[in-house]
Amino acid sequence: MAPSVLAKKERDFDPRKFLATIGEGRKAAVFSKKQTIFTQGDAADSVFYIQEGKVRLTVVSKIGKEATLGILSEGEFFGEGSLAGQALRMGSATAMTACQLLQIDKQAMILALHREHTFSDLFVAYLLTRNIRYEEDLVDQLFNSSEKRLARILLLLAHFGKDGVPETVIPKISQETLAEMIGTTRSRVSFFMNRFRKLGFVDYGESGLQVHSSLLNIVLHD
Repeated sequence: MAPSVLAKKERDFDPRKFLATIGEGRKAAVFSKKQTIFTQGDAADSVFYIQEGKVRLTVVSKIGKEATLGILSEGEFFGEGSLAGQALRMGSATAMTACQLLQIDKQAMILALHREHTFSDLFVAYLLTRNIRYEEDLVDQLFNSSEKRLARILLLLAHFGKDGVPETVIPKISQETLAEMIGTTRSRVSFFMNRFRKLGFVDYGESGLQVHSSLLNIVLHD
């Protein structure tokens, strides 16, 4: 098959529709806002696909310190460590909004990946993209100021750099959560957020935080 044909097939492929056809080993799961999806230490026996809503991934250290690993939205997977032999969940997942998820048993997911090569290619591409994001997060943490790290995470949450129109950051994310994600204190986050607002980079509204493309000036400025 020609590369152009393959590319078109991948563009037209709908993971949600395909996953609805895999038969046994999958089930719809609905979670309310702030409800726990799984907890660190639980058995890792399935993969989740987000149909609607946002999910927060966290990890807790032995001394009880919590860190936010990421916030995922519609069309993303999580819990994929089970496919690589992970016996227990390495972190926790919590619904940030009302969520509709598809829970796919480990064996059913493996069979689906073998059955449909286009789905397998998309899933591998998704995992590689996630891995690149984690590497970028590490570089950001090591070399950038806390102000730049905050600007970057806000832009990522607003989907700048992704296809489509940037969206308002919904749901409202607490300053404590933002502080955990960038490795600083709540007071520093509050200081920078006030500065961003005064400069017109962000606006507060009833539905959430609106992030403007002008915030890129913070990230790009040396």
